[in-house]
This record gives sequence, structure tokens and C-alpha cells, in this order.
Amino acid sequence: MLDAKVTPLIKPLLKPLIKALDSKSVTPNQVTLVGFVVGILAFPFIILNWWNMALGCIILNRVLDGIDGELARYQRSSSSAGGFLDICLDFLFYASIPLAFGIADPAEWGIPAMVLLATFIGTGSSFLAFAIAAEKFQIDRPQFANKSFYYMQGLTEGTETILVFLAFCIWPQYFATLAYLFAAACAVTVVTRIAGGFSTLDKVERFDNKAHRIASSTENEL
Repeated sequence: MLDAKVTPLIKPLLKPLIKALDSKSVTPNQVTLVGFVVGILAFPFIILNWWNMALGCIILNRVLDGIDGELARYQRSSSSAGGFLDICLDFLFYASIPLAFGIADPAEWGIPAMVLLATFIGTGSSFLAFAIAAEKFQIDRPQFANKSFYYMQGLTEGTETILVFLAFCIWPQYFATLAYLFAAACAVTVVTRIAGGFSTLDKVERFDNKAHRIASSTENEL
């Protein structure tokens, strides 16, 4: 929900870093990999209850995640392979945070962590399933034109997820409550994405089939 508003505000702040990395011949994929390694370090830190370290890793991961795409566009090296790598590692990072909390305190945090992970599967699968179909029908994506994949909006997107992750680390004693609340919000996202995605694709397919029938009828008349 917030990604479309936050992204334009962050981009100008990244320009000096983008230029510095480009001058050092750093590639976007290298930034993606480094960002993932940094982000996944939050996993052991959470298990050890080193909250400040985990917080720092999560923040740095998101900064690097914003840099890789901007660097690719600056270098004119955007690619489907790079976008694929980025989104796969993003999803692995997202899953690692609730998993770490579940391992850190299975008795208290295990169930809310599993519930949150289940809703993450829903948001991720609905996101990717629609992206595949959107690419097939070349559906426009005006709000996220620079994304490698069709970016389907929802109540819970990247910005909201990271804010919740930061809240987990700042107030770990409230992890269960925050996890259940965010899982509920993710469930809303799943429902709206499935309903909206189905409706959109159904309309596009009906229009596409109608266009094919008209074209075939015209060819037969000729």
C-alpha cells in the first residue's frame, strides 16, 4: 500500500551511492547478493536475541535492495535474470525473519510465526501467479513501470513488511500480537489480490478471445 508513495521519496537519496558504486564497477547482482547475505545475518541474531544487530541487518538489507534496481537502471543493465534473483532472495529473506522468531522461542512465538509464514506464502504466490499472467497479456503497470515483475499492489507490501520486521526487533515482547495482526492484514491482501487478479484476467481473456473471433471472422470473409 505504501510502496508507490515511499519509492519516489527514497530514489533521490540513493543517487550518490549509485554513482559511487558505478564508478567502482559494482554490478547490480553483486549488490543483490551482498544485501541478501547481510539480511540473512538477522536470522542468527534474532535467535540469539541480539535485537540491535538484527535491526541493523534488516535496515541495511532494505537499503541495498533499493540500490540494486536503481543501479541496474543507471547502468542500463536491467534484466529478467537480475529481477528473478532479486525477488527470490527477497522472499527468502522475508521468510527467514518470522522463522527465526519461531526458533528463538518455540513455546511463545512458534505458532504466530507459522501463521505469519502461511500468510506470506499466500501473498507471495498470489503476487507471482498474477505476474506470470500479466506478462503473458502484457498488462500495463503504470505505478511500478521499472519493476522486473508485474508489481501487484495490496494492503501489505514491502514497506509495511519491513516496518513490522523493525517493530519485531524493537518490541520483541510483542512479537506474537504483531505477528497475528500482520498475518490478518496479509490475509486481506491475499483475498483482494486473488479477487482482483481473477477479475482482471477474466476481463482481459474475454476481450482477447473476442478480438481473436473478430479477426478470424474477418479473415474468413476475405
